[in-house]
Amino acid sequence: MTPEKLRALYGEQSPVAAAKVISTFDDHCRAFIKHSTFVVIGTFNGEKLDLSPKGDPAGFVEVESENQLLIPDRPGNRRLDGLMNILQNPNVALIFMIPGVTETLRVNGVAEILDDADICDRFKINDRAPKTVLRVTAREILVHCGKAPIRAGLWQPETWPQTRPVATLFEMMRDHSAMELVSVEQGAVDKSYKKSLY
Repeated sequence: MTPEKLRALYGEQSPVAAAKVISTFDDHCRAFIKHSTFVVIGTFNGEKLDLSPKGDPAGFVEVESENQLLIPDRPGNRRLDGLMNILQNPNVALIFMIPGVTETLRVNGVAEILDDADICDRFKINDRAPKTVLRVTAREILVHCGKAPIRAGLWQPETWPQTRPVATLFEMMRDHSAMELVSVEQGAVDKSYKKSLY
């Protein structure tokens, strides 16, 4: 496949699609980020790609300046894949989502990892501060149309499965790791989430 063949297959991008990319957070972007409860962060260290989901109550990502964001990093599995990637290659890609809104907001930029106590304390929830906060300096910002979420039925409850269609987290972890776990029931998973959410 070549760039020329791809363009021949898909055609040229529309003038609006080409012109919609901006480099600072205008009022529309700020409103989108303020109401977003979920962002996926893409990183690449030169060999290994990683996508890391981040979620909190709306407003958890702070627009620090006209082109910078602050994103708290909450407790997780401590693999640190994305953070380790950023140490080697600071380029990141973000996609913000708002429940019920089909469009998404994309941000491409560079990230740095902050552990300054004053900054981390600004993101406390239940008196627990994140260990680090990402500062992302945007290079490209663009709104993305809602066709993919509509096709997926992402915000359409009538299309959602009535029962869980996959194994529990602990069942998958047990089978993938070949390690014995105390419990594989979904109730145990839910309890663990409550204990370690913040």
